[in-house]
Amino acid sequence: MTVTATCIHATAAGADLTKGTVTRRDLRPDDCLVAVRWSGICHSDIHTVNGDWPHDNFPMTPGHEIVGTVLETGTAVTRYRVGDVVGIGCMVDSCGECTACARGEENYCLDGLTGTYNGVDRHDGSVTQGGYSTHIVCREDFLIRMPDVDGGLDGATMAAMTPLLCAGITTYSPLKHWEVGPGSRVAVVGMGGLGHVAVQIAAALGAEVTVFSHSLSKKEDGLRFGASHYVATGGDAADTFHRDHADEFDLILNTVSAPLPVHRYLGMLAPDGTLVMLGLPTEPLSVRVNQLTGRRRGIAGSSIGGIAETQEMIDFCAAHGITARVEVVTAAGAGGVDAVNDAYRRVLGSQVRYRAVIDARTL
Repeated sequence: MTVTATCIHATAAGADLTKGTVTRRDLRPDDCLVAVRWSGICHSDIHTVNGDWPHDNFPMTPGHEIVGTVLETGTAVTRYRVGDVVGIGCMVDSCGECTACARGEENYCLDGLTGTYNGVDRHDGSVTQGGYSTHIVCREDFLIRMPDVDGGLDGATMAAMTPLLCAGITTYSPLKHWEVGPGSRVAVVGMGGLGHVAVQIAAALGAEVTVFSHSLSKKEDGLRFGASHYVATGGDAADTFHRDHADEFDLILNTVSAPLPVHRYLGMLAPDGTLVMLGLPTEPLSVRVNQLTGRRRGIAGSSIGGIAETQEMIDFCAAHGITARVEVVTAAGAGGVDAVNDAYRRVLGSQVRYRAVIDARTL
C-alpha cells in the first residue's frame, strides 16, 4: 500500500520551501515504513535547495537526518519490528557488491550510493525524497537502531541526537580512521554544526582538542564541549594565529566550507599529520608541496561513514552523553513552513546554535 505523506519541499532552485505531499512506495520485502518524528536541517540541504550543487530534480523533499518509529515491515524484514525507534542518515542504498560495500563502507560504494534525497532509486529509477516528511520508506539494511534515552522518542535528547546521523558520523569516521585516542592532538577548524560535534567526540576519545574559530564568541561553548584550547583566527589574528602551533597536531579536521588558508594549517601539522577536509570549499585548494614532503604530511577528505560505523557512532555517543545542541523548529499550520524557511536563513547567517531540527509531528 502506498502512503501519501505530508512534506516540506522545494519546487525550484532558490525558491522558498512550501508544504506539499509525496507518495511513498509500496513496501518491498526488505523495506520498513517509518513515521518521522524528527528531521534535522543540514547545511547541505540548503545548498541543494538553493541550486548551489546544480540539479533539476524538483519538486524535492530534503532531509537526511531522520528519526522515527517503524509502522510496517516488509515480508523479509528480520531485524526490526513495528514500534522500533530507528534513524536514517545520508544514504538509503548502495550496490552491496563492490569492494567498498564488502568492507562495510557503503558510503564509498564504487557504483555510487543512493542518497536519502535527490538520489536515484536502484530498482525503479525514481528520485528519492527525504525526511522533511511525515513518513518515509527505507531498506532495513540502511536503518540505524536508536538507543533508549531520557524522554524517549518525543524527548529533547532524541531530538538532539537526530543531527548525529549526519554531523556525528561525518566527524566520527575520520577520527576513528586516523586512530585518534589518548595522547592524540586534534584541531577542529570551525565551531558550527559539524565542529561542535567533532569537539565532543574527539574529547570523548581521549584527544587533546584545540578549536580554531573566526572569533572568540563560541569559546565558552568550545571549552564546555571538551576542548582544551580555543584560538581565534579572524581580525588581527588572521595572519599570525598559526605561528604558535607549528608542527603541533596529529590531525586537523576542517569542518567549514569557506576558503581556507591551507598553507597555515599544513604548517601546524606534526610529522605524519593529516589535514582532513569535511567542509566543501567551492574554490580549488592551493598547496605548497614542500609543506607535505618536508614532514610527510597529508591532505585527505572524508564523507560520512558506513552503516555499521554509523551504528557504532550512535552507540558511542549515547554511552558518552554526546548530542548536538539544537533548536526545534515547529511547522504547524498554514504558516508553519515559514519557520523552516526562516531556519534556513538563520543557518546561512550563522545564527543557529548549533543545529535546527524540524518537529515532523507538526507537519
